[in-house]
Amino acid sequence: MLATAHLTPREPGEGDRFRIELATDLSRVGEVVETVCAGCFARTAASRRTQFRLCTVLAEALANAMLYGNSGDPSRHVIVDVELREDFIVIAVSDEGDGFNHNAVPLPIGDESLEATRGRGLFMIHRLADDVAFNDQGNTIWMTLPRQ
Repeated sequence: MLATAHLTPREPGEGDRFRIELATDLSRVGEVVETVCAGCFARTAASRRTQFRLCTVLAEALANAMLYGNSGDPSRHVIVDVELREDFIVIAVSDEGDGFNHNAVPLPIGDESLEATRGRGLFMIHRLADDVAFNDQGNTIWMTLPRQ
């Protein structure tokens, strides 16, 4: 069972929002991804490509928040905020860590990165989401994807 999950009605045209908060526990990533996807596509049919993109970027962002942001500490929490608009979805994943400089993460491309252990998830997020942004601290990522 997720710690919290609720849908917040908005004014007409503004879209719906919901939030999930959970302790750092990698075994919960799949459950959260399924819950968010169900909420995002409950009223709107989405292509398999869009569903794949959403599931992948969310799983990567959650794993990064738990492993790197919260250093695997089960006493720290991760918050997923979802805003559903008519044509797009914005997902924010926040952790309780110190943050990081996302511009300093090298792209995992080229022969020298074949053995790299970091940066692949962020690379995939940038390739699959329509837009990616971070807060100044570097402990919240916003990902925008199409709704259909």
